[in-house]
Amino acid sequence: MSDITRGQGRRNAKLAALPLGMAGRAAAGFGKRLAGKSKDEVSAELMEKTAEQLFEVLGQLKGGAMKVGQALSIMEAAVPEEFGGPFREALTKLQAEAPPMPIETVHKVLDQQLGTRWRERFASFDDEPAASASIGQVHKAVWADGRVVAVKVQYPGADQALKADLKTLSRMSGLIQKLSPGTDAKAMIDELIDRTEDELDYIAEADHQRAFAKAFDGDPDFVVPKVVASAPKVVVSEWIEGTRLSKIITDGTREQRNAAATKMTTFEFSSPARVGLLHGDPHPGNFFVLDDGRFGILDFGAIGEYPDGLPAETGPILALARDQKYDELRELLVQHNFIRPQYADKVSGDDLAKYLQPYVDPLYTDSFHFTRKWLQRAAGKATDVSGDVYKTSRLLNLPKEYVMVFRVLLGCVGIAAQLDAEAPYREIMYRWVPGLVEDEDAPVEPAP
Repeated sequence: MSDITRGQGRRNAKLAALPLGMAGRAAAGFGKRLAGKSKDEVSAELMEKTAEQLFEVLGQLKGGAMKVGQALSIMEAAVPEEFGGPFREALTKLQAEAPPMPIETVHKVLDQQLGTRWRERFASFDDEPAASASIGQVHKAVWADGRVVAVKVQYPGADQALKADLKTLSRMSGLIQKLSPGTDAKAMIDELIDRTEDELDYIAEADHQRAFAKAFDGDPDFVVPKVVASAPKVVVSEWIEGTRLSKIITDGTREQRNAAATKMTTFEFSSPARVGLLHGDPHPGNFFVLDDGRFGILDFGAIGEYPDGLPAETGPILALARDQKYDELRELLVQHNFIRPQYADKVSGDDLAKYLQPYVDPLYTDSFHFTRKWLQRAAGKATDVSGDVYKTSRLLNLPKEYVMVFRVLLGCVGIAAQLDAEAPYREIMYRWVPGLVEDEDAPVEPAP
């Protein structure tokens, strides 16, 4: 029995304690308000303590807990400044860190996956992990032919942990929604559940990586490491050396940050047309900037298959929102089940404008400056359950084929805001999102 499996009871207890902790703090907050504290003061304290507990627990656990935390981390820039400290610190850790797996366990997995003589396939193997992630960790090694490689090893029991965590977290989507502005937590977790098997299948991940590497081979702007060997629980691919995007966010120059946002968005939205696949896990731990300026991409476990490019209504939805044609937009959303018919009269054009603001504001200018302040305003104070954006999110339905597309869209926006970057977002989207054509009669300024 693996350490992850053996500890599942403890994991469930930690996760289950989160809503209880929030309820207790809410009761204490009510008492403080009776004692004279303002609603805003009490709300700030509640959010800070809840954020600390939530992301501390998610950071301690591998599997689905950390995966959900990483997915939330892309919207860190949307968190209101008064709650920013605890969120930012905890979310940044979730982008690339996890407790390491014992080296004896690593060797056992390699014995099972590559054969007991696996050492003969390497000139050297570093037992110290180079990185840890949600369901696996990476070791640096040298392949027998002299190539420096990354060896990604899946944690034993990761399948049980991932499924159990996501099942538990799905019951907590309401809590997570309150703490993550602009994120449809339920749709995100449901999608992760649907893709659980894909995430655990390293053979499929390696095949996806091979497809991306082939399509982007020789590209002057992008590097996808080539796969050297693969097994159900191990992937060996070429090592890429560079600066993590999380480091560019904190220490990069203006030029580096602008270029990173531009290349990240270009890579994500050109991929369905170039590869027929969408890289569905945009968080800073998966991106590198190489010394020569090229943009490196890792982790091809969460991949959407779009052989005909992005879903047909992606562009028209964004175009109608950009052009403020809300009656037509609402009709289109009802037609394609984004709004269920019984809720059509409950979602106004103003509601849609506020909800879609982060997606369409950057389409009004040739170059858009993504800032934390803008994203906090665009997210509509979604941490407030009485707020318009939160209420609208509960009435909308995101069809499965669109969940990853809009999550990646929002992810690119969230990371660009973390970078405080200026990028030609409109040009990129017009080129790679079919149906997003400019209407000469459309407004040229964002909605107020």
